[in-house]
Amino acid sequence: MDTLLHGDELSPNDIRRFLTRIAAIAVSEAVQDGAAAAIDTITALEELKAAAAGAQAVLTTRVADTIREQRRDAGRPAARWNTGIATQIGLARHDSPHRGTTHLGLARALTAEMPHTLAQLRRGDLSEWRATLMVRETACLTADDRRLVDARLCADPTVLTGKGDSTVVAMAARLAAELDAAAVVRRKARAARHRRVTVRPAPDVMAHLGALLPMDRAVCVWATLRRDADTLIATGAADGRTRDQIMADLLVERTTGLAHVTSPPVAVHVVISDQTLIGGSDTAAEVPGYGPIPAAAARAWIAGAVDSDETAVTLRKLYARPTDGQLTAVESVARCFPTGLARLIDLRDRTCRTPWCDAPIRHHDHIRPHEAGGPTTADNGLGLCAACNLAKQGDGWTTTRTEDPDVHTVEFRTPTGHTYRSTPPAQPRPMRHRRAG
Repeated sequence: MDTLLHGDELSPNDIRRFLTRIAAIAVSEAVQDGAAAAIDTITALEELKAAAAGAQAVLTTRVADTIREQRRDAGRPAARWNTGIATQIGLARHDSPHRGTTHLGLARALTAEMPHTLAQLRRGDLSEWRATLMVRETACLTADDRRLVDARLCADPTVLTGKGDSTVVAMAARLAAELDAAAVVRRKARAARHRRVTVRPAPDVMAHLGALLPMDRAVCVWATLRRDADTLIATGAADGRTRDQIMADLLVERTTGLAHVTSPPVAVHVVISDQTLIGGSDTAAEVPGYGPIPAAAARAWIAGAVDSDETAVTLRKLYARPTDGQLTAVESVARCFPTGLARLIDLRDRTCRTPWCDAPIRHHDHIRPHEAGGPTTADNGLGLCAACNLAKQGDGWTTTRTEDPDVHTVEFRTPTGHTYRSTPPAQPRPMRHRRAG
């Protein structure tokens, strides 16, 4: 324990031994001592999480500065000094490159411009999320104004004691507006450039469709749907649907231009085994970009599309090994083979192949570089998001196809010498039933 009290003497193995002690001792002892002791342990562990986040912020900044200095001293162009650093941080924290960028930005802001916030984080008085909110709400300010907000809110630990997330955001935003109202206005104007529509999975074969819009437009869309739903209810045309259900139906009908849509009028891939398709298996199907869906739901969806006059169904044969479901080939109906090859990679990899990155595939790249003689084949190809493909081009990054003949395994090696392995998910295949007796 003495080693743990001296930060300069800590090693990764020391920290891992401490993690083992927490799992084996702290929890069991707290539970044995009663609920009050368990609550105290929960509080102490929360403080430990915050302190660990503070230490990570300091180390993240040091790593980034070291890599930048090495590249500068090596004569690399300034535009490449930061390439891939955020991705390395994300991998080290078992997070996506996008989250790595967030971690790096948080670390730089805390160490360079918000020392009081960092101090509270390292003491365990402020959570990493609330520190992130502080950084986010002051991002539009100059370094000097940001330090003023930092001092007013975090120099005295009691100012934020007991404050929730919304209150912390409001306090930081209010001070930012007082210090530089013009900067806040410019930030709000720039925010409209990030408007977008997203979709993410939800339980029970549902999905969340979200739209990030300027506030006035978002409220206008919602109010219009609500008004028209209330009109249908008032006129008796609701057909037993609730207001929320009607609003959801109106959104789909007005977006697609079709009433009572039962099948998507655009191309949607459904990866399903042949036995599941004809009803002989209950193995889940896969919708790229969404995830697994029950076999019965997939069959009903496809059958509805086949019977519909509004949509067309095209079946394309995919070839997977029966032993492990790894996708190996695809029947291409396109004249240009690269198009079919890219489709195969998309269906095999589903999302970006960088570990812990679930971003959509935007680029198809060679594992062994083309200029080094790497062939343009499925075995030498992988799907990556734009950010990961850019990071992979940075100094010191290498990707290698391992010699595993059964699974398409790719090894990523970072400039610091750390390696991470990636394998694609197995494709849907019939379940093997054991005979009784």
